[in-house]
Amino acid sequence: MLALDKVGKTYPNGVHALERFSARIKPGEIVAIIGGSGCGKSTLLRAIAGLDRASTGTVTLDDAAITAPHAKIGIIFQEPRLLPWLSVADNIGFGLSDLPADIRREKVDRALARVGLADKAKAWPRELSGGQAQRVAIARALVPQPEVLLLDEPFSALDAFTRRDLQDHLLDLWKDTRPTLILVTHDVDEAVVLADRVLVMRPRPGRLFEVININLARPRDRASPLFENFKRHVLTALDRSLDRNIPDADPKSMAGEAMWW
Repeated sequence: MLALDKVGKTYPNGVHALERFSARIKPGEIVAIIGGSGCGKSTLLRAIAGLDRASTGTVTLDDAAITAPHAKIGIIFQEPRLLPWLSVADNIGFGLSDLPADIRREKVDRALARVGLADKAKAWPRELSGGQAQRVAIARALVPQPEVLLLDEPFSALDAFTRRDLQDHLLDLWKDTRPTLILVTHDVDEAVVLADRVLVMRPRPGRLFEVININLARPRDRASPLFENFKRHVLTALDRSLDRNIPDADPKSMAGEAMWW
């Protein structure tokens, strides 16, 4: 269980980025975090990753406090961030250096096959397309089998066709070990197609505004009326989150749905 308890973040320059953000995220759950610019989505993700310590509150995974990068938590950024001096295979195996060479090679080969890049093992990152490079980044993040995988707008720089392909591919890979996925996105369609729950944030300072359960079976039909209904629900919540005349939701009134405390 990943637990966020009243997480807040104020930077040294005085910017109040997050305020009392609380949520519980179940093992294997896929959660999308969405909100307007400046609502602290990436700040929250960095706090969960242990890359940026919260000013107040706590982040815990299985009751262990997260205050620094953790072996059970992986992260994928908007840019693939592959190491240019390593081959594709060596990039994927970078986090497996403590394993015997034969086991590491087996895991890398299996990962390459799963992302459809078995023929690119010896290629250099500069020889890959944007979609191929992000497939490598996904494989690199998943091959150590993290308990939690964080994704910070991983497909936003890609064209619409490649983005949809990688969304479907991510779900296929997730089914193997079912890690907890936490996805920051600006794309409402992406949030609805991937997530079990969508957490809508409001800005300045960033805080949780509404929790929307996406009760749709997978694979999800993007053209179905139900899918469109959920998209409208998320869009309406986003619009309301920017209206200063609407008060924050009462955590107690949503305790069952949002799993707040």
